[in-house]
Amino acid sequence: MKLPSNIERLIKAQNDKNSTTFAEHFTADATVADEGSSYSGRDEIRDWNEQTTKKYQMQLKPIDFTRTGAKGTLAVEVTGTFPGSPAVMQYHLELNDTRISSLRITD
Repeated sequence: MKLPSNIERLIKAQNDKNSTTFAEHFTADATVADEGSSYSGRDEIRDWNEQTTKKYQMQLKPIDFTRTGAKGTLAVEVTGTFPGSPAVMQYHLELNDTRISSLRITD
């Protein structure tokens, strides 16, 4: 499976537990929706990622990626310290040339 380089770097940032680098892969006005909450902008995305990473010690393993135009869906196996680990999650992405403008995470 060939992933776009920005998605590969996003996964690496998550697995390295580097929330600052993780957030840099998003546009300045990007949004993230996860577990019933929404986060807007890189600062909120960085803080959300830092908190959830500390809480769950998440690691991502890409399983599948499909893209149609600016929309992509990344299936990942997520392991961590949460009930039901490992779990397969769907990352619904809106992409521009080099950054992510939207991420919605579903089961």
